[in-house]
Amino acid sequence: MPADPSLRSRDTRALVRFYLLDHRTWLGKGIDIALLGLNLVFVAILVAETYPLSSSVRTVLWNAEVAIAVVFLLEYVLRLYGAENRLAEALNVYSAIDLIAILPTLLVVVWPGAATVASVGFLRVIRVVRVLRFYRFTQDAEFFFGTISDNALRALKLLLTVLVLFFVSAGLFYSAEHAANPAVDTFGDAFYYVVVALSTVGFGDVVPVTAGGRWVTVAAILAGIIVIPWQASKIVREWSHRGKVAVTCPNCGLSYHDSDASHCKACGHVIYQEFDSRE
Repeated sequence: MPADPSLRSRDTRALVRFYLLDHRTWLGKGIDIALLGLNLVFVAILVAETYPLSSSVRTVLWNAEVAIAVVFLLEYVLRLYGAENRLAEALNVYSAIDLIAILPTLLVVVWPGAATVASVGFLRVIRVVRVLRFYRFTQDAEFFFGTISDNALRALKLLLTVLVLFFVSAGLFYSAEHAANPAVDTFGDAFYYVVVALSTVGFGDVVPVTAGGRWVTVAAILAGIIVIPWQASKIVREWSHRGKVAVTCPNCGLSYHDSDASHCKACGHVIYQEFDSRE
């Protein structure tokens, strides 16, 4: 008797879901490494295209960008196919970032007339979003195949947050300024400006000359003031709670106590055991 087609479909979906999430098998590791490497190349192409290049090199970079975008589109489709809840997966913020990151490239392939828009308009701004794909790799506790500690992973997330903030701000600043500002010829110039501005050094050799550039600077500084301390505080809080148990005192609300504590160190209330009523 032939197998039920619906059962075969569920088995296939479960297999696809497993290997997209797996970090232990050789195939799961290979998929992780390949996606991470392709994402690095995808971002590097965005940066390289802001520098003077020959037409032949630009053609190679464009072909590579299209090929990588097709791979990421396939990954996106497979994630939706293998997800237990496809609507939830489609609405997931990381799935949305994955799709937005490849849309400009795919749009130019489908509609060649959009090439001009992609190079000077709104689509160029959207392409900066592709760096946010790196966050997906750090959301799993087994990132890098479980070879790094939780504390190291938290520190990596903080570093990634800083780099993403710098990169996205530089990309937006470049898009706003490069046509009008002679001091911003390449992505490197924009990145240099953002680092100097956010570190409050302010040499003054590069300054925004457009309204868009000024607003990007304001938004980047505000984001730096809010996001970086927030991420750093989470790391400090986790490190300060090492060796403690996440138990909250019902009397005063103090959380985290020593593993061998029986009473709250703030108010003395029993936290791990109740008084025996017979005593």
